[in-house]
Amino acid sequence: MPTQVHPFLPRPSTTLDQVLVLIPVRNEAATLGAVLQALQAQGLWQIRVVDNGSTDGSAQIAVAAGAEVIREPRMGYGQACWTGLQGIPETVEWVLFCDGDGSDDLGQLADFWALQADYDFILGDRRATPGGRATLTPVQNFGNGLATQLMGWGWGHRYGDLGPLRLIRRSALEAMQMRDRGFGWTVEMQVHAVEQGLRIAEIPVNYRLRQGGESKISGTLSGCVQAGIIILSTLAMLYGQRLGRQWQAIAQAIPPWLSGGLVVLGSLVMMPFGRSEQVLELWGGVAIAGLGFGLSWGGRSPSQVGFWGVAIAARLVLLPMLPNSDIWRYLWEGHIQNLGFSPYDIAPNATVLEPLRTAWWFRINHADVSAIYPPLTQLGFRLLASLGPSVLVFKLAFVAADLAVCALLCRRFGTHRTLIYAWNPLILYSFAGRGHYDSWFILPLVLAWFALEPRHSGSQPARSLLWGTLMLGISTAIKWVSLPLLGVILWPCIRQHQWRLSALVLLTGLLPLLLSAAPFCQLNACPLVPIDSGFVANGRSAELIPYILRLLWPASQQANWPYVLAFGGIALGLILRAGKGAMGFGAIAQSYFLALLCLSPIIHLWYFTWLVPFAIASGHLGIRWVSLSAFAYLILPYQQATLPNANWAMPLPARLILWLPLLVGIIGQWHRSPQPQPPNANL
Repeated sequence: MPTQVHPFLPRPSTTLDQVLVLIPVRNEAATLGAVLQALQAQGLWQIRVVDNGSTDGSAQIAVAAGAEVIREPRMGYGQACWTGLQGIPETVEWVLFCDGDGSDDLGQLADFWALQADYDFILGDRRATPGGRATLTPVQNFGNGLATQLMGWGWGHRYGDLGPLRLIRRSALEAMQMRDRGFGWTVEMQVHAVEQGLRIAEIPVNYRLRQGGESKISGTLSGCVQAGIIILSTLAMLYGQRLGRQWQAIAQAIPPWLSGGLVVLGSLVMMPFGRSEQVLELWGGVAIAGLGFGLSWGGRSPSQVGFWGVAIAARLVLLPMLPNSDIWRYLWEGHIQNLGFSPYDIAPNATVLEPLRTAWWFRINHADVSAIYPPLTQLGFRLLASLGPSVLVFKLAFVAADLAVCALLCRRFGTHRTLIYAWNPLILYSFAGRGHYDSWFILPLVLAWFALEPRHSGSQPARSLLWGTLMLGISTAIKWVSLPLLGVILWPCIRQHQWRLSALVLLTGLLPLLLSAAPFCQLNACPLVPIDSGFVANGRSAELIPYILRLLWPASQQANWPYVLAFGGIALGLILRAGKGAMGFGAIAQSYFLALLCLSPIIHLWYFTWLVPFAIASGHLGIRWVSLSAFAYLILPYQQATLPNANWAMPLPARLILWLPLLVGIIGQWHRSPQPQPPNANL
């Protein structure tokens, strides 16, 4: 019977020639020479120093001492370590990490070599010696104790320290596929070591005060706090990934018909509860549909029949739901257009319109504010109202666009990935249930995305570029928010001095807006947005950054310019990145809408639908999570309906429930997507 071999068992012989020493440094000229000398005195000559932006000659000292030096200008401990691991010799079987500040007691390395045959991962535990504990600051002791305790609770292995002196088998390190590029590198390594079942040993080691230079972490309170935040967020991200793997294992055991059935059942439970005071009952249906939605992420792919059967059935089930109050504005504005009035000129409560009021007129929200929707949308309302001012007609038009988006995404990404959109409770509730028109805006936006990012890379024909620009222009003429994305298309053309194409792009992108605005504008006036309205200027609902700023600066309640400036800077940065080809249109659009939602003073539940199509390509967990957490928004209308004198202010717990999943997902996405690494620049 063959003997089972541990995947990381050592080769028959192990020598110091098989050890690579990796030392990330930044401005360690005062101590680095002594560290290198101490290593070489013990027979370690394969030493790689990663210069992480030094300005004091650290690299020259390392070269003079005979070490290999690699430059990595991008800041970050993990970034420096990752760069240093690229292209290491095949003969290397072990990697020793240590600091260049002289704080590690390298005289104890013989204890590490003695354990190589029996362990895969050997760490120096500074907190296991009286001198080490005394040298660490109270903040460091507390932070290391907290982090190791959390690892013990989360993964069942209690470490003693997060020390920098560590020896790990190369094959084990490569299997970890390390992603952190900051101070979370050490934590990630220790978590992965437990998850991979490595044989782990900790050795009590002495620790000294740094022998020179300035600490980047422990030397300042802000550095310690920053490191603590990074470590805790890394642990949260890693634990989330662990839970995700466990959830995926459960989902794989669930047949697609069951997860799809839960989506339809949840939609059926939601349907009768469209009134503001019925939020608690509605949340029950959301929970059922959300369970099916969540199981579909990691489960087996449904058949085409199953995919479309659930997608269509769930939407049909929700059509009878009581719509949102916005839909009565849609009907009214389409209705008065057919009678010769412009909704931009006259608010619904205008005296001249009193004879035209319908039986449902009292349902219109903000009756003292004229139209805020773009002109192409108004023409769509007019067309639908000409068929009869019917809620069902309007809902069917929105669902038709919604299903067209499903078809486009399915064709590009397949049925399994498109479940994030097609079976999404937020999508179902917003369009089929409550009757928001945003699916009209999403459809041309997705068409623009696919035209600007063809399936096959290579040069893009001008025809595809202009078609994508036209679709983006239509999207803008339906909802204003996509207008800045025109710069993403225009700037690369300008940067390449393609003046004729630039002019065509600009004209094509603005043409739908200009043509659709013509019936509502005159030479001396074009009142497409009621900017003098208090609702438009000072409105707030479920906002994130404006809420935080208001706590610090109450006067910001009456000002939107800080968010306009901040958002303008972010949009400009994304446009410049597009000019360099650093990001595709889909990735830019996702980042753009994330920034817009975080900065917008007015947030409504259905705004988060703008993000969902892009999550199919990016796999963004935060967008999937907010598809469920966004329903916390409904506490606002619930308060209005059930509490006397309630103001339109979201309680902090509900605000946290809404936003935290998205923010955690953004952090997790940042951890999952490290920057590409250029070739090393060896000295």
